[in-house]
Amino acid sequence: MKYLKLFLTITLATLFLAGTLMAAEKTAVTADQARKYLKDGNKRFVAAQFDNAKKSDVRRTEVAKGQKPFAIIVGCSDSRVPPGAVFDQGLGDLFVIRLAGNIVDDAALGSIEYAVEHLGAPLIVVLGHQRCGAVEAAVQGGKLPGHLPAVVNAIKPAVAKAKGRPGNLLDNAIRANVALVVAKLQSSAPILATAVREGKVKVVGAYYDLDTGKVSFLPG
Repeated sequence: MKYLKLFLTITLATLFLAGTLMAAEKTAVTADQARKYLKDGNKRFVAAQFDNAKKSDVRRTEVAKGQKPFAIIVGCSDSRVPPGAVFDQGLGDLFVIRLAGNIVDDAALGSIEYAVEHLGAPLIVVLGHQRCGAVEAAVQGGKLPGHLPAVVNAIKPAVAKAKGRPGNLLDNAIRANVALVVAKLQSSAPILATAVREGKVKVVGAYYDLDTGKVSFLPG
């Protein structure tokens, strides 16, 4: 019995210490501050005035001990839209999930939940972009080979929502797709929906212009 009590005491102490260390690992940045960091970084990117301090060997050594990303970026796999570059952020700043068409499957959702629940990232940005090939494929329709239908089928509801709206169908579908992914994340129970309701995390949409390099945060 004495050894059992000792074991339980040590176990509880270990769990408490682990919980304390995990809490200490979380970022103290608010969602509004995180959005400002991203906006400021994008301005630097557009102006080609980069902040290299967080891309140095010193920063690499610092973040090797642990990560505290201030934002989660749900982006497209398109090679022209790397979030770290677009927002001029460095090592350890962004927790990035990328799938074609910035869609979210179960694995992506679990990754986002991890960054919210365990790393404390206060902001999720769903980043769509101009002339997105995945959305264009969904707009064009037709039979696709391999696993491509899994991507296109996830985007079809956005295309349906965009049809009939004034303006360019592809661009409207890209923006509608961002909005639908934002809504999906906001309502994803139990982790994200609870975090949103309690004000621990904000989910917002954004649009990247390939021609100018500018990111616009979308209303909603």
